[in-house]
Amino acid sequence: MTKMVTALAFALLGAVLAGAGGWLAVLGGSWYYLIAGLVLLITAVLLHRRHPLTTWVYAALMLGTLAWSVWEVGFDWWQLAPRGAIIVVLGLWLLVPAARGADRRGFVPANPALPHSGPPALPVAVASLICVATGVYAMFQDPHDLAGALPEQAVTPDPAMGAGVADGEWHQYGRTNYGQRYSPLAQITPANVNSLELVWSYQTGDVKLPEDVTETTYQVTPLKVGNSLYVCTPHNLAIALDATTGQEQWRYDANSGLNPDRQHQTCRGVTYWEDPAGGDEGGLCARRVYMPTADARLIALDAGTGARCTAFADDGELQLEAGMPYNPAGYYYSTSPPVAVDGLLIIGGAVNDNFSIYSQSGVIRAFDIDTGELVWNWDAGNPEQTTPIDIAGGETYMPNSPNSWSIFSVDEELGLVYIPLGNQVPDQLGMGRSPAVEEHSSSVVALNVATGQREWVFQTVHHDLWDMDVPAQPVLINLTQPDGSDVPALVQPTKQGDIYVLDRRTGTPLLDVTEVPAPGGAIPEDFTAPTQPVSALSFSPDPLTGADMWGITMLDQLVCRIQLQRLNYEGRYTPPSINGTIVHPGNFGVFNWGSVAVDPVRQVMFGMPTYLPFTARLVPRDQIPDPVEGETASEQGLNRNEGAPYGVVMGPFLGPLGVPCSAPPWGNVAGVDLRTGETAWQHKNGTVRDMTPLPLPFELGVPGIGGPIITGGGMAFLGATVDNYLRGYDLTTGDEIWRARLPAGGQSTPMTYDQDGRQYLVMVAGGHGSVGTKPGDYILAYALPE
Repeated sequence: MTKMVTALAFALLGAVLAGAGGWLAVLGGSWYYLIAGLVLLITAVLLHRRHPLTTWVYAALMLGTLAWSVWEVGFDWWQLAPRGAIIVVLGLWLLVPAARGADRRGFVPANPALPHSGPPALPVAVASLICVATGVYAMFQDPHDLAGALPEQAVTPDPAMGAGVADGEWHQYGRTNYGQRYSPLAQITPANVNSLELVWSYQTGDVKLPEDVTETTYQVTPLKVGNSLYVCTPHNLAIALDATTGQEQWRYDANSGLNPDRQHQTCRGVTYWEDPAGGDEGGLCARRVYMPTADARLIALDAGTGARCTAFADDGELQLEAGMPYNPAGYYYSTSPPVAVDGLLIIGGAVNDNFSIYSQSGVIRAFDIDTGELVWNWDAGNPEQTTPIDIAGGETYMPNSPNSWSIFSVDEELGLVYIPLGNQVPDQLGMGRSPAVEEHSSSVVALNVATGQREWVFQTVHHDLWDMDVPAQPVLINLTQPDGSDVPALVQPTKQGDIYVLDRRTGTPLLDVTEVPAPGGAIPEDFTAPTQPVSALSFSPDPLTGADMWGITMLDQLVCRIQLQRLNYEGRYTPPSINGTIVHPGNFGVFNWGSVAVDPVRQVMFGMPTYLPFTARLVPRDQIPDPVEGETASEQGLNRNEGAPYGVVMGPFLGPLGVPCSAPPWGNVAGVDLRTGETAWQHKNGTVRDMTPLPLPFELGVPGIGGPIITGGGMAFLGATVDNYLRGYDLTTGDEIWRARLPAGGQSTPMTYDQDGRQYLVMVAGGHGSVGTKPGDYILAYALPE
């Protein structure tokens, strides 16, 4: 009976592999699965007949599978395991005498005089031993690891770090207006980081609600000024905390409400400003906090009390939808804080991706920081007009122009503000874009702070059809040249993995940028750019091949291989299609709004490249179903693109078991010497502990979204990953040397500050809806024991 069941299992598996493997072979993929399926069917027949060749044939399949697997992926355990696990397990099962229809004498070749000896076990035993030994060896290899060390010497002991911020404070999203995410504090070092302990925690009370949109996330980086920390929450509470104890000082509720049409319900931070004139009568609002809201307002608050600064705009709040050509509720908001410079607040805004071509403008505006009066506006759809439009007279901005939803950087000495720009809606359809829109989509732009006039533009993707908007805050650093001179540079990470290092005075590349041929084949109504730019410093992944397909087992891996062959894919920048296209890197990008951290003293960079392919399938307008009741906004799934000829269905490229079709590692940390553009080290980052039903600690390198920081003590800190940890790394080698378990997802950027001679490390843990991490409302502070 056991033998019959075994033979049936072999036959069933063989039929599935032969059928699906034959399909894959016809599509142009690997022939292995077809061959393996046929061998399994032969094995099943031989086993049913108790033929002595049964185990010899199966042993050949085991060793052939091993040889093929090593040829495809080398000694990478996480890629060998799904290829061979089922085959090896069945081989081990054949060692059981009953499975072969044998008695205990069946380990040696069958003897006709012993009718119950069955096929011999020795061939499978030897093959199993070889396979297991190879697997054990592979467990101790890491073919994806790049070991090395960043230079430790101080290149510039007294570097430019942005407008004056005391060493122990953190005044802006990236600490200063240079966006470096670098703190000179050096109390915490690789030698003592393991002594860090949680010294206080605070819960905001703002938790994800059942009626919230999918991407309700907590991405805030607190500011630290004096004895206070300033934060905002996803539903737009502004809160001040005591920097020593974490006790609440005040809170303000903007009452921004809920709207199912918002794609994002988040707040990345607030803006701090000190009034040189001393504030209102009585000193009120001499120090201010400005908070953007999910219903498109900008609110000014007194930093000491949380009271509204009523002299600003209309009783303390500015309506950001003024002058918009279309104004559907929930389609426009600011998730990122404005920059404050020279008495101005300069702000952009997020326009819902792929909802409607009848969308608000992506205009960048500068407002008087005291009164809220509009000083200038710069619209990528109408870039020459920067004088304020006549809103009262009915003038409007250009509809649906490229927007900037991320964080800006400022060089006050040069008088320039640097804007990372996105795309016109829809992201995947480029028909009808004006020359101005074509020029500015997916670019970084330098504007004159005083006038809003464009000084230069550098485009990172031509005719973007892949949602490769520039997502990250530009990082400003003065790079020392071989002759000892300093060049004011801008480091711009991108979704596609290229990191552009530009002269921030002119936008001229400091590291080589080349134009390379790009795939064609757009839909008839559209076109593709013949070439795309590639930076000499790039973390762009290699094109996907069948060998890169992954799964928990060989069966779901086979499904992914078939999908790879069926979908349109010719590498990076394969255009969207009705058939469906693989977008790699995917919409989350290699880098996203978390940007990178730069040490201006050592002139090195710490980043978190992430790799997760997406798919995009265009849907003709007449095939788009009507909305269902209770449907909420999301960047994944069906995007309707109202007014366009096509909608688009997007999402991660996943197998039938819900795991990525691309092989791990999906997430890494990397260190770069910015003076040479060389990557010194790169290591996989994160475990699958919170990705699986069981808390498995396997270090595969997992996706993440969030940002890192660097400290003067030679440390880098990063949460971001989809396992709920805050990690500390030795900046020189990239080795993870500390981790703390978080009570919720850590998809924010940490920060650090000094209070009374003690260095604190602060992390906000609140989760991220799109990556499925645990929601929460925690603010956590760590420090060394006193």
